Amino acid sequence: MEWRLGVVGSPVAHSLSPALHAAGLARAGLRGHSVRREVTPEEAGRLRELVLAEFDAVAVTAPLKGRALAACDELSAVARRTSSVNGIVVREGRLVGDSTDGGGFLDALAAAYGEVVADAHVVVLGAGGAARAVVDAVVERGAASVSVVARRPGPAERLAARYPRVHAGALVQRPVGVVVNTVPAHARGPEAAIAPGAGAETVAVDLAYEPRETPWLARYAAAGCRTQNGLAMLCYTAARLMTGWWGVALDGAELLEVVR
Repeated sequence: MEWRLGVVGSPVAHSLSPALHAAGLARAGLRGHSVRREVTPEEAGRLRELVLAEFDAVAVTAPLKGRALAACDELSAVARRTSSVNGIVVREGRLVGDSTDGGGFLDALAAAYGEVVADAHVVVLGAGGAARAVVDAVVERGAASVSVVARRPGPAERLAARYPRVHAGALVQRPVGVVVNTVPAHARGPEAAIAPGAGAETVAVDLAYEPRETPWLARYAAAGCRTQNGLAMLCYTAARLMTGWWGVALDGAELLEVVR
């Protein structure tokens, strides 16, 4: 079988998913190719038709992670819980959606810094599909509390209402274990001050990876925090996604070496 893979979203010109797919195919002993396909929010209604016509599996990126739910016939438990899909595979004509963003985030964080989420206070910036996956993952991992800070209060409040120990808006200052910026780089406004309570023990993670150090991440590095960009999460997330597609265990660390 020649696997027809791709990444859908907007913008996708910068996406490293085709390179990760090529590496995954090689490591799994499979043949195939991967392409970038620009799909805007206005075109999300044709996502199901597009996938069935042109692909066997796709990675889904912003701003389609929430909209992709409607295209799927089946959803993993995590995708249902987070209302977010970051990958779709076609099984016997049915579209099966999954969300591996949260697991990939935890894998990347643990590979670099060990266990830093359990019993920690976590701050998440943004309330979109990636934020929902991160919040779900850190709650499952045992974070003491999670603050969701977003420009619009409604999405943050709805996300907070799904879980215990998750709050919309900043909490009273306390030591911050992990702060995560899930807002796409192209959609950010002026950089704000670092989160109250952040310090040398804080890990600041920017899910963006172009540039490798965004102005947001640089502010945290200058404040003495430990930092990580989104490249590692991308690779560990892709490893989990392709492992699910093919049933062949893939290593996110090996994929990271391909695109670092």
